[in-house]
Amino acid sequence: MTARPDAAASLSQRRPEFDVQILPPDISDWIEGNIGLPGFSTFTGPEPGPHVALIALTHGNEIAGAILLDRMLRQAVRPARGRLTFGFANLDAFDRFDPLRPTASRFVDEDLNRVWDRDVLDGGRNTCELARARLLRPLIDSVDVLLDLHSMLWPSDPLMLCGGTEKGRQFAVSLDAPDLVVADHGHVSGRRLIDYGPFSDPDTHQVANLIEAGQHWQPDTIAMAETVTRSVLHRTGLIDEPPQVSSAGHRVAEVTHVITAATACFAFVRSFRGADVVDRRNTLIAMDGATEIRTPYDDCLLVMPSLRPSRGHTTVRLARFAA
Repeated sequence: MTARPDAAASLSQRRPEFDVQILPPDISDWIEGNIGLPGFSTFTGPEPGPHVALIALTHGNEIAGAILLDRMLRQAVRPARGRLTFGFANLDAFDRFDPLRPTASRFVDEDLNRVWDRDVLDGGRNTCELARARLLRPLIDSVDVLLDLHSMLWPSDPLMLCGGTEKGRQFAVSLDAPDLVVADHGHVSGRRLIDYGPFSDPDTHQVANLIEAGQHWQPDTIAMAETVTRSVLHRTGLIDEPPQVSSAGHRVAEVTHVITAATACFAFVRSFRGADVVDRRNTLIAMDGATEIRTPYDDCLLVMPSLRPSRGHTTVRLARFAA
């Protein structure tokens, strides 16, 4: 499983082509919302219960979750108890989505999923995404359970990111899918929505998970997102109907190393797939300029390798399966 650095560099230069097999939804009926927050609609059940939020379009080009929420809204899915919020997060980025250039509308100014730090939110910097996060913050503060619906650019098995708390992990493994749960502490470039405030505080009850439901723009990704979403609603008691698919068990892995590209020449030695497991410790998996990146232990799980990373961005997370 080794390759010369020049072979790795050649791999990084290949221009990827992505097949967009799903169409972006028409969410115009939901832009106004019903709580004075554009893109957000909340419904209250007849019985008391938790406030559950389903969030799509944290990244404007990840449309599978938006397709699902649009479908559920049109089906008039309502909670039997508690409160249910449907949210389309980065409307400005989504408005720029073009199936011919599907990677270009992830965000407008900066990644909306890297700004959820209280100091950043309270600071003086201003971008399109920070303005949106500040607008969403009061609603997010009221949420008991949050599911952030994402998908992945590169091929990978679906996985749930549960953050770094035990409550996040326990909630993830209580769901019917996906089978793989990954515990981690996010990215050096900024805090995710699931890392925000009460969600990352081990002493609060609020919990947030992030589902990476599959590859961008694939029909199977919508199906996985729906299974997980309905499992969340059933687990929290908002709906009585269980999902159609149940898990035979979960694999839980803990991220031990977050690999960030230090150079513009980072390249994997081959086209790894997300959730690949490298059997042997000290196996060469990538070159970062002249620096070798090797696995730190046997049975090393590769979490969401980015096959064309930019300098300063996360390239892969290395995880060890929990005992």
